[in-house]
Amino acid sequence: MTEATAPRLVPLPVHEWDERTIAMLCGHVGAADRYLSGEPDAPRMPNILGVFAHHTELASAWLAFNGLLLERPALDPLDRELVILRVAWRSGSGYEWSQHARMAAGLGLDEHQIRAVRHGPAAPGWSPVQRLLLTTTDELLERHCVTDRTWTELARHFDERQLIELLFVAGSYLCLAMVFNSVALQPDPEIDRPRPSELPEMEEQP
Repeated sequence: MTEATAPRLVPLPVHEWDERTIAMLCGHVGAADRYLSGEPDAPRMPNILGVFAHHTELASAWLAFNGLLLERPALDPLDRELVILRVAWRSGSGYEWSQHARMAAGLGLDEHQIRAVRHGPAAPGWSPVQRLLLTTTDELLERHCVTDRTWTELARHFDERQLIELLFVAGSYLCLAMVFNSVALQPDPEIDRPRPSELPEMEEQP
């Protein structure tokens, strides 16, 4: 992925937010609420929320949806993060990859496994379910549909609610990756910029 030297859409600084914007973005995702608390020790606003602030109604709806995936999931969070990382790598989203590599590590995915995501289901060391999740993600990205064989295997491990959520996780984070890439979302200042070898590269599409 070729990173833009400057954002195409500059994140809106929090001091320019009005009370309505803050009120509409609160109450959906616990992590976002901490940034918006206004407390003296509140962490610095991440760039993603600054971009969302340009379209409050859409951002509020998106955060409500995303909050369900992150905080009230049907899927095991580690399974979710594995799918998101594969989407981030295949879509070339450095911002999404950096954010979710940290989240996956916090959930127990080790550095070797995080690196192996770049090589997909063919990489050694995956459990059968992890390999299946990576295969599912690749099929969704390449075919926009899961094959019959993969769906049959998924149904042996996941119930109907989890199957629906799995499809929405892959699709929603592809949507986010397209937004991040298109607005040239920059790394958050307090987060170390990944080394070039750790950033996603665009893959040739079939």
